[in-house]
Amino acid sequence: MSKLFRKKEIIVGDAQPADQRMARTLSWPHLVALGVGAIVGTGILTLIGVGADRAGPAVLISFAVAGLICACAALAYAEMSTMMPASGSAYTYSYAVLGEVFAWVIGWSLILEYSLVVSTVAVGWSGYAAPLLHDWLGYPLELARGPELGGIINLPAIFIIAVVAGLLSVGTKESATLNAVLVLVKIATLTLFVAVALPHFDATNLEPFMPFGFGKTMAPDGVERGVMAAAAIIFFAFYGFDAISTAAEETKNPERNLPIGIVGSMLACTVIYMVVAAAAVGALPFTSFADSPEPLALILRDLQQPGIATIIAAAAVIALPTVILAFLYGQSRIFLVMARDGFLPPALARISSRGTPVRITMITAALVSIIAGVLPIDEIAALANAGTLAAFAAVALCMLILRRRAPDAPRPFRTPAALLVGLIAILGCAYLFLSLPTKTQLYFLVWNGLGLLAYFGYGMHKSLAK
Repeated sequence: MSKLFRKKEIIVGDAQPADQRMARTLSWPHLVALGVGAIVGTGILTLIGVGADRAGPAVLISFAVAGLICACAALAYAEMSTMMPASGSAYTYSYAVLGEVFAWVIGWSLILEYSLVVSTVAVGWSGYAAPLLHDWLGYPLELARGPELGGIINLPAIFIIAVVAGLLSVGTKESATLNAVLVLVKIATLTLFVAVALPHFDATNLEPFMPFGFGKTMAPDGVERGVMAAAAIIFFAFYGFDAISTAAEETKNPERNLPIGIVGSMLACTVIYMVVAAAAVGALPFTSFADSPEPLALILRDLQQPGIATIIAAAAVIALPTVILAFLYGQSRIFLVMARDGFLPPALARISSRGTPVRITMITAALVSIIAGVLPIDEIAALANAGTLAAFAAVALCMLILRRRAPDAPRPFRTPAALLVGLIAILGCAYLFLSLPTKTQLYFLVWNGLGLLAYFGYGMHKSLAK
C-alpha cells in the first residue's frame, strides 16, 4: 500500500544525468507564443458556434466562466512550475505532492488530453487542406478520410503531424520561433474578423440573452444546453497554457519566465476571446451560426464579405499547426518524464546532441498519427476536456497542500489569494466536469479504469521511485 503513495524527488537543472539534460533555449516571448499558439486554435474558430447553440447570446458568460476557472488554474500552474522547474507539468507536481498512484492517473489523463487534441486538430487541418489538394492536384479524397467516414486513411493529417514532429526534433528554439510567427498570423486574422464584424453590432441580437438558462438541462431535441453546458465545451478553447509548464527544463531563468509565459498567454487569450465572441453574437442572431463548423467565416459571408471569409479560412490552415506543435511538444515531454520514472523504457529518455528528445517525439507522433489517420474521434474528442479538468484540479490541489505542508519553501512566484484561487480552480473544474455530456463522463471513467489496471499490472512494478 505504501508504494501507491510514494513521492518523487524532483531533479532539476544540472542535477539531471548528462544524457537526459535538455538545452535551455526558450525565453518568455517564446513561452507566451507557445501558450497563445496552443490556446488560440480550432476552439475560437469553431466553438463559438457550438457555444451559441448551447447557451445563445449568453455564450459571452460561458466564455467568462471558462476563462475565470482557467485563469485560476494558470496561477496555480505558475506557482508550482517555479517551485519545481522540471518537465512533466501536472504529472510531476502530483508525483511530488500527492503520490505515485495519483501521478499515474494524472499522467494517464494528460495522455488522453494531448493525444486527442493533436489528432483532432490534425484531422481539422486535413479537412481544410484536402479539398484544396483535390481541386488543384486531383488528390483522392478517400486518402483524406478515416474508415469511419468511408475513406481509407487520412494521409494529410498524418503528414502534418510528421512535419511538426520533424520540426520539434530539429530544435526547440527553432520550433518556438516559427510558432511565434504563425501566432502573429492567427492574431492578425482574428483582429481582421473583429474589425469587419464589430461595426455591424446590433444589441437586439442579444435578446433573449439567456434562452436556455444557466445550469445544464436537457433540451427537447436531446441536446444538453445552458450557460454551464456551453462553458464545459468552450473550455476546450482555453487550455493549452499547461503545455508551457512542460517546457520548464528548456527555459532560461524559469523562475521568472514561466509565470510570464503561463499567466501572460492566458490573459491575452481571454481578452481575444471575449472581443471575438462579442463581435460574433452582436453581428448576427445566434441561430444563424449556432453549431456551424465555421461560424466566423459564415458570419462574414452573411455580412457580404466573402473575400475576408476566404482570407480567414486560409489563415486558419496556415496557423492551425501551432496547436499541433504545442500539444505534441507537451505530450512528448510528459512521455519523457514517465520514461525517466520507469513507466516507459528508460532508453526513450535519452536526449539528442541538439538537446531534444528525438526518440520520444517520434514515437509520440506515431501514436497520434494512428489516431488521426484511422480512428473515429468525433464523439470522443470531448474526452480531452475531462482529462484536462482532472489535471487542472490536481495542480490547484498540489498548490494548496504545499502552502500548508511547506509554507516557508521558496516560491519565486506566489499566487495571490492562494486559498480563494485554488478553491475556484478545483470547484470550478468539478462543476465543469459535471456539466460535460453524460457519455463523456462515462468514457473518462472507463479510460481511467483501464489506466489503473495498467498501473497495478505494470507501472507499480516498474517504477524507479524508492
